[in-house]
Amino acid sequence: MRAGMMSVKTAEKAVAPLLDEREFTFTEPDFQRVCALIYTRAGISLSASKQDLVYGRLARRLRALGMRSFTHYLDQLDEPQAPEWEHFTNALTTNLTAFFREKHHFEMLAEHLRQHAGHGPLRVWSAAASTGEEAYSIAITVAQNLHRASDEVKILATDIDTSVLDKGRAGIYPAERIDSLPAELCARYFQRGQGAHAGQVRVVERLRSMIAFKRLNLLAESWPMRHKFDVVFLRNVLIYFDKPTQAALIEHLSRYIKPGGLLFIGHSESPHVDRRVFESIGRTAYRVLGGSRHG
Repeated sequence: MRAGMMSVKTAEKAVAPLLDEREFTFTEPDFQRVCALIYTRAGISLSASKQDLVYGRLARRLRALGMRSFTHYLDQLDEPQAPEWEHFTNALTTNLTAFFREKHHFEMLAEHLRQHAGHGPLRVWSAAASTGEEAYSIAITVAQNLHRASDEVKILATDIDTSVLDKGRAGIYPAERIDSLPAELCARYFQRGQGAHAGQVRVVERLRSMIAFKRLNLLAESWPMRHKFDVVFLRNVLIYFDKPTQAALIEHLSRYIKPGGLLFIGHSESPHVDRRVFESIGRTAYRVLGGSRHG
């Protein structure tokens, strides 16, 4: 055997201790219990490949609470109203987002806004808002294409994770998050931090005031919104649900979009979309049938 190389058996021996060095015992029944809990609560379907991710995220909660047992920790969730449910859900939701992610959707939104001008108030819903970049991208698109935008458009941003909603509400981000945006947009819609806040940017108050950040479980039996929406962004969340849950969510959502309204989903998602309700109008973009382009 050449110098610097090790046999497969030697490599296995080197790796095995690492697998046993977890701070907490995390058994297969523990993992299955986590999967069942998060599926029932939020509709998220975890594959077996997520076991290490689940351990890493929930181990932080055990440390914070001074617990030594996953079983003891999960026992807290037997009560549906237990305070720990919020932390449990926050820990297991993945939040990956960016300003103007999937740019073509915002170009279609801009066209819809221009067509809508003068036809009354318009409502847009960012239904998996994460830390707010999508909602603020919507707000910038509104400001760029409509006059008196804050009066004409209301934006709702929802997520099941309360910690990311707090970040979105604050509108403060590392400065590198806007490096890819045109300089004109950066100067107009972001304030750069000074002193202790150097390296950060904050969305201007005019845009922050356009958006209401609210907690919402998309799998809840009913939603509290009283008005239908002209545009809904439901992007990069369906991938965490199984096919029956995806279909049920799309069907539920269709009742909250006006005829002629738009639905955007993520580029990697392919849910069943009822063609009796929606027509495809481009890449992962749909229009609700039964209305004009003005909604």
